[in-house]
Amino acid sequence: MNGDFLLDTNVVIRLFAHDQAVERRFDGDPRILLPVFVLGELYYGALKSSLVDENCRRVNDFLEQIETLYASLGTAYEFGTIKTELERKGRMIPQNDLWIAALARQYDLTLVSSDRHFAEVEKLRWEQW
Repeated sequence: MNGDFLLDTNVVIRLFAHDQAVERRFDGDPRILLPVFVLGELYYGALKSSLVDENCRRVNDFLEQIETLYASLGTAYEFGTIKTELERKGRMIPQNDLWIAALARQYDLTLVSSDRHFAEVEKLRWEQW
């Protein structure tokens, strides 16, 4: 899967808002994947919003256009490895982002996020959009 992009929640939200800077990054039709953990965050945001039906429909429509990447035993191992590395450095990141980073590192994907804390994760291909 090398060369593919794994999206963080903040990038998907910017896509939903039709952020042209993010939309331009999809020129050339790169392969884009969505971590199942991001899907959970998107549903959480939709379900707590004042427009539950509309926002859930937006998430569902997005899912029809994108491939979801699920966790495995390999993901769990990467999660444990990353968490250990970050604890040793004293530089923890949010738990859900550990899982997202684990998926990206497991499959050698480029993680796309606006969160700078991903720079703390060793051997992670990461781009800030």
